[in-house]
Amino acid sequence: MRIIFSLFIWCCALIGIAQSVEYTAADSIRIEEMLRKAQTERPENAMLYFGKQFLGVSYVAHTLEEGEREHLIINTRALDCTTFVENVLALFICYTEKATSFHAFCDQLRNIRYRGGILTDYTSRLHYFTWWGEDNEAMGLVKAVDTGKFPFTATQRLNINYMTTHPTLYKHLKNNPQFVKVIAAQEKASNGKTYRYIPKSLLNRSEQELKDIHTGDIVSLITKKAGLDTSHVGIAVWQDGRLHLMHASSIHMKVILDPSTFYDYGQRQTSMLGIRVYRPTAK
Repeated sequence: MRIIFSLFIWCCALIGIAQSVEYTAADSIRIEEMLRKAQTERPENAMLYFGKQFLGVSYVAHTLEEGEREHLIINTRALDCTTFVENVLALFICYTEKATSFHAFCDQLRNIRYRGGILTDYTSRLHYFTWWGEDNEAMGLVKAVDTGKFPFTATQRLNINYMTTHPTLYKHLKNNPQFVKVIAAQEKASNGKTYRYIPKSLLNRSEQELKDIHTGDIVSLITKKAGLDTSHVGIAVWQDGRLHLMHASSIHMKVILDPSTFYDYGQRQTSMLGIRVYRPTAK
């Protein structure tokens, strides 16, 4: 059973109420156990290490849409592709800062998930992954990888409007029409920007040729679907000289290290154009 705990971690002056965090006791226990264990084991690649802690966890969509008001939701029992990446990154940051408390994890997850690390309402969440990447880079939590040369040979010009052209698909937009205008302004501010990416046709190249992609990097899958920038996210993993994807899979309905190579996976995704890469920043 879910419980909403008012942790009073900090108060949001903009709305004048304490921020609440929704989680279960099992979530907090699991997070602290993982962080304490990692400090003892000292993994060589902490992103890979924490990603593996979630293997087998059920895939469930829309886990952040609980309740009528936006609040910080922590759910280690059911993940979608974005919440999987967010949980792993928050654990990684806590690990690099030698923090082992659930309180510290909550702070990092809030920083990762919301614009500028400030939760006000639904419109403060980083809904498009381009927003997520840019904001987390500005916060110093990740670094966008783009060498300007091979294998970053393709360019995406942003034209995002999916949320505001399909507001009935989003619970909080449907119930709060005033949010649509706010999201529309945020979309408009991003449109026209260009980003280089790696075409999916190159994902079968060798580890040396794709040396700009490291195990533990966060990868977003660029899509040609109208109104969207990305369709899926996960973590890059090199195995036996071939690139693979660790992700919360809606096909397998759980978090997996995909047995298919990333190239083969991409060939089955007809709307996928390629990938952008973000590297977590160790402090």
